[in-house]
Amino acid sequence: MLVTAPQPSAEELPQYYQSEDYISHTDSKKSIIDRLYQVVKAIMLKRKIRLLETFYPQKGNILDIGAGTGDFLKAAQKSGWKIHGVEPNEKARKVAENKNISLNKDSEKFHEGQFEVITLWHVLEHIPDLKNQIAELERLLKKDGVLIIAVPNFKSHDAKYYKEFWAAYDVPRHLWHFSKNAIEILFGAAGFELIKTLPLKFDSYYVSLLSEKNKSGKSNFLKAFQIGWMSNLKAYSSGEYSSLIYILKKKASK
Repeated sequence: MLVTAPQPSAEELPQYYQSEDYISHTDSKKSIIDRLYQVVKAIMLKRKIRLLETFYPQKGNILDIGAGTGDFLKAAQKSGWKIHGVEPNEKARKVAENKNISLNKDSEKFHEGQFEVITLWHVLEHIPDLKNQIAELERLLKKDGVLIIAVPNFKSHDAKYYKEFWAAYDVPRHLWHFSKNAIEILFGAAGFELIKTLPLKFDSYYVSLLSEKNKSGKSNFLKAFQIGWMSNLKAYSSGEYSSLIYILKKKASK
């Protein structure tokens, strides 16, 4: 596990999310990269719904933490889930409201064991108080519930290739940088068991595209595709994809 140092204070952190380039809070379609992001997001929304229904087919209450502009929750609602969301960014919450998705600023109002499924899609790396957040997840999840977490993986080929230009480091917004071992140890200490690890294969291409721009100032689509493809190819045997999804459950009581 890597740690961003120094980290912004709680007062400083919000300013790093005010940029129009931070697409997770804007639904922007201005640039080619923005439009590619939105196309891939639409594809991934369907896959995410299939994924959570594979691990919890009964449906029920779902909590999405770091819900952004609410698209995942809207897709879950259409599929029959009772949706709840947390999003600290006011601008993103207002965008979600325009889609009839009401989001909370924090999770304090939710009661113990309320949710069958909790999801954090590329959110855990943003949370300042990691220990308390993991404890809160344990509080909110039902005994037989499923926790789904997606985060970048700094041990991937694209991370090693781009080094300090790797877009998924995204400092200082990303405060923590996880490996598979780090996730298993952190959540194991909080009473969770890692059930399965799955790849997010599109991420290697998108992250490589952003990383090329960081490195050279140009998008370099062909080069980014080559690095993304190679990253996925190497990960086929190593398991070290650019981003990984972790499926966790509470450990069975003795």
